[in-house]
Amino acid sequence: MAKKKTAFFCQNCGAQSAKWVGKCPSCGEWNTYLEEVIADDTAKSSWQGSDKKARKEKAIKLHEVVSENEQRTNIPDQELNRVLGGGLVAGSLVLIGGEPGIGKSTLLLELGLQLVNRKVLYVSGEESKAQVKMRAERMPHHSDNFFILNETSLDDIFDQVRDVSPELLIIDSIQTMHSGRVESAPGSISQVRECTGQLMKYAKETQVPVFLIGHITKDGAIAGPKVLEHMVDTVIQFEGDRHLSYRILRTTKNRFGSTSELGIYEMSAQGLREVSNPSEILISQKEHELSGVSIGAALEGNRPLLVEIQSLVSPATYGTPQRSATGFDLKRLNMLLAVLEKRTGFRMGAQDVFLNIAGGIRVDDPAIDLSVCMSLISSYNDIAIDDKVCFAAEIGLGGEVRAINRIENRISEAEKLGFNQIFISKFNQKGIDQKKYKIKISAVSRLDAVIQELMG
Repeated sequence: MAKKKTAFFCQNCGAQSAKWVGKCPSCGEWNTYLEEVIADDTAKSSWQGSDKKARKEKAIKLHEVVSENEQRTNIPDQELNRVLGGGLVAGSLVLIGGEPGIGKSTLLLELGLQLVNRKVLYVSGEESKAQVKMRAERMPHHSDNFFILNETSLDDIFDQVRDVSPELLIIDSIQTMHSGRVESAPGSISQVRECTGQLMKYAKETQVPVFLIGHITKDGAIAGPKVLEHMVDTVIQFEGDRHLSYRILRTTKNRFGSTSELGIYEMSAQGLREVSNPSEILISQKEHELSGVSIGAALEGNRPLLVEIQSLVSPATYGTPQRSATGFDLKRLNMLLAVLEKRTGFRMGAQDVFLNIAGGIRVDDPAIDLSVCMSLISSYNDIAIDDKVCFAAEIGLGGEVRAINRIENRISEAEKLGFNQIFISKFNQKGIDQKKYKIKISAVSRLDAVIQELMG
């Protein structure tokens, strides 16, 4: 009997070594190498296409390549449609990660039930068929082309795939699958890499889209080797607080579209509901005017969002002032506080500052800088800003109001939501036809001018 071949794999990044090492030379982590049985290349492959003989690719010149537009399927879920880049690409491999209980399985179960004209195979390695049916019965969608399979062996899954011939394959989850070519336990580096490789081969040869659900580690990264994210075409993160109803779908990698798109859902007893106008949920309704609250026009991918910035500025009780930011970069907050102290004369150095982006969303767009500054000044002076005024501009270190991109989309969104005035950079004014907007557009070049106009 031949001796089994083993190798050592890093459990963090998937790097391979012939012997055990304490520190991984690839990712720098300590004590992450474990010995695993490697795949036998002579063993039968899990997926074998119709072509039994190995095809040899020939090198050709670039101008001889026939370019074809990728075939996209427009799915009923418009939020997922947008995040995927405008539809589902044939033969694509999509990985969805998120915390336990966030709604990953619910999202893909709804997707499968919505595609009534396509044959969908849902493979569950974590739930029984009865559990999947219980969740499906609570949803408003029903399909006669939806198939359920409880299996964790990839070889048996491909046998069912040949019988069913699905047009969409959903694997829940990739960490529970195991292949007969690898003798290590399910969820190990070797198994995750081997199973993903076989599913990728199946997707590319048959042009059937495949969705993979992935677990995440305590640090928020997708469990398994980093090579898993390199192998797939699209990586989507499902974010949100399990104790709140709203969920955010964010793309971190997409070979067929933008990586800055955002989808927002609301979790209900019937499943996930699409939120077509997220600005309405990100701006809270108030009975009275409050100081420290301002509205900024941000942009996530092609979607403009009006977000509410809340701040609290109070004298520091202890020697070192506190700085805290939720949903906003803390380093950028410190920079804006320094600009306010140096350029406008507000003594922020002796103040505790707390900043929050309402709605549980994280915004990295520098266009909300002006809104953040006005929120801080409003709280500092305890003067409320009119709730029909919003801001869209970046702030420079000299206190200047800088131009931003896609300004017309932001203005249109503000006008649609009933705002009366928007402050933008003077350098964004060129090319804007103010006659087609009912909203008042105030173009300024300095932060002082905005403060003077709103607070005197």
